[in-house]
Amino acid sequence: MTPLRQRMIEDLQVRNLAPATQKNYIHYVYEFARHFHQSPDLLGPEHVRQFQLHLLQDRKLSAESVNQYVSAVKFLYRITLGRDWGDQHFPRVRVPHHLPVVLSHEELIQFFDHVPSLKYRAALMTCYAAGLRVSEAVRLQVSDIDSQRMMIRVQQSKGQKDRYVMLSPRLLELLRVWWRAARPKQWLFSGWRTGRHLCANSLQTACREARLRCGIPKKITVHTLRHSFATHLLESGTDIRIIQVLLGHSRINTTARYTQVSQKTICATPSPLEALDRQPPSPPKGKARAKA
Repeated sequence: MTPLRQRMIEDLQVRNLAPATQKNYIHYVYEFARHFHQSPDLLGPEHVRQFQLHLLQDRKLSAESVNQYVSAVKFLYRITLGRDWGDQHFPRVRVPHHLPVVLSHEELIQFFDHVPSLKYRAALMTCYAAGLRVSEAVRLQVSDIDSQRMMIRVQQSKGQKDRYVMLSPRLLELLRVWWRAARPKQWLFSGWRTGRHLCANSLQTACREARLRCGIPKKITVHTLRHSFATHLLESGTDIRIIQVLLGHSRINTTARYTQVSQKTICATPSPLEALDRQPPSPPKGKARAKA
């Protein structure tokens, strides 16, 4: 390991960035250096720009992935190397705005009916019932299920924050069925390796296979269940700030996007066409057509 790599790892650890973020930052800086076959401390802003174009044009990476690379090299040069480079040296790619996909109640019933495995059905229903991210669901421990207070504790989620979400009575019943069948000890949803929790990719694969079986044309991922949770709460009249807390959002603007897909919010807003006079349309002005 080079001294520069070790220094960057230490800088990441000192700032207590999430383990996944640390891993990704180190990976992108490594890819950056390997692309030019030089140490990053010998490269300049033009190399940063060239590699960004390489990721976009040659490797066809998404805007989110390219921006993560930008954040990684920005951390390297500003923090670890102490370079006095401005933001103009680290341009970010504009990320397209997409509205979340939301399933109706009927589609959710159809989807869950096509998840054959009890473990995966329980995990996916937990994502919908509590609005969990896939990483949060697979890392749930048995002790996180508080049946006395009817709450689920989500530990060290995004932003390294804990939060509580509701425990649905129907979900509790299903989790008890799963517990009696599998007798999990530490992790609620254990993986195939002893002492490890279920892999997030495995749950995504189970979700994708269930979508293919049920025939719903919408793109369904585990995160779609979280979007559906938030939208259905909003449509049932739940205050948006409560939804913000349940989802673990830091900013209300992130939660507010669900108003853009809420059927009740959109359909309850009358079109201005309704305010127009309901008189029958008048004939067009001008000369009358000559009779044949």
